[in-house]
Amino acid sequence: KRDDKDQVKELEDNDIGYIDLVCVNLYPFEETLKKEGVSDEEIIENIDIGGPSMLRSAAKNYKFVTVVTEKDDYERVLSEIESDGDTSLDTRLELAYKVFSKTSSYDRAIRDYFANRLNKKTESLEISLVDELRYGENPHQKAGFYKLDEDVAYSLTKCKQLHGKKMSYNNIQDASAALDILAEFDETVYVGLKHMNPCGVALGESVYEAYTRAFEADPVSIFGGIVAINGIIDKKTAEKMSEIFLEIILAEGYEEEALEILTRKKNVRIYEIPKKTSKNPRLIKSVRGGLLIQDYDDKVYEKFETITEKEPTEDEIKDMVFAYKLVKHVKSNAIIVVKDGQSVGVGAGQMNRVGSCDIAFRQGKEKCQGAVLASDAFFPFRDCVDLSSEYGISAIIQPGGSIRDQESIDAANEHGISMVFTGMRHFKH
Repeated sequence: KRDDKDQVKELEDNDIGYIDLVCVNLYPFEETLKKEGVSDEEIIENIDIGGPSMLRSAAKNYKFVTVVTEKDDYERVLSEIESDGDTSLDTRLELAYKVFSKTSSYDRAIRDYFANRLNKKTESLEISLVDELRYGENPHQKAGFYKLDEDVAYSLTKCKQLHGKKMSYNNIQDASAALDILAEFDETVYVGLKHMNPCGVALGESVYEAYTRAFEADPVSIFGGIVAINGIIDKKTAEKMSEIFLEIILAEGYEEEALEILTRKKNVRIYEIPKKTSKNPRLIKSVRGGLLIQDYDDKVYEKFETITEKEPTEDEIKDMVFAYKLVKHVKSNAIIVVKDGQSVGVGAGQMNRVGSCDIAFRQGKEKCQGAVLASDAFFPFRDCVDLSSEYGISAIIQPGGSIRDQESIDAANEHGISMVFTGMRHFKH
């Protein structure tokens, strides 16, 4: 401590100089863990002992010592030293904060490694504030947007905002839900979303066709909603999109003319999203006094078994797969009706399944004729199948597993509807 006369005298008496800067890159423990086929011996050898000690002691003395542990800070530190002869106190304080964040995360990773070897359950969550939000779901609720310090490449924290005002709490939830749906597809797909439920989703040979079909699926609900595309928005599509009010646009890219058209609207939030990756995040939900953590629902079906007398056609099978990928992302009880790669009716969040069917059918109307229905869980009674017949549904995909499955199978056979069981439920609460 250079403001402590006794400590300064002790250094001078022993001819010891000051240490002004400590720069340590820790052994790459976390990177070593990710290596394929890595041995326990190599992992343990990459546990840094002296590095954290030097970093922590230097950070503790941040008033007089500059401590660096991230390469991203090199340029800033060098610049301040070259221009002012030393770093500022504010910089040293921030760097000290980074040290203790780094070493705590590093220690947790080591702890989790040993816990895993002992088959002990542990979960480490490291979060950092991205943005203080104006409010939460409602104006009287305070809120902030935090990111997990995990490598989740296909997420909103990896997206780049190109235009528009700040995101709200609800905007962030909706945008993230749109990315979840995009992650299901390799084909060109356009997603229209409102209140975390898809309102219009469609496949297309081009971005323009996919958007047009998604818009036509529900031109009412999409107003003031979110649209997302796993492709490049061109001028023609941008002109079409600019005809209505949209809150958020998410796309892998934008042609220059398209971006010029879309940015004419001052408040629309425009994001460039990364390419889809195979790695999915954990799902974390807060409950009163705790957290729920589960794996991402990244599977579609366990089996694809026709259990009715009538076999689905090739086109119906394509729509069944499309519909089942979508129904995963509709709030339970969830029903979705699709035809030719386009959603035509969505029934979300009802307390009974026949209620969700009724909503989806009333939305789809005559488009339900010859369409496919997907349900996120089994039918407890035959009423959903009977109602499906009234609207002309030709094929149904559902997980099965009810003690009354035979009643639904019998109803489907009576009405000439093909039905497939998947063996995999997709509740979303």
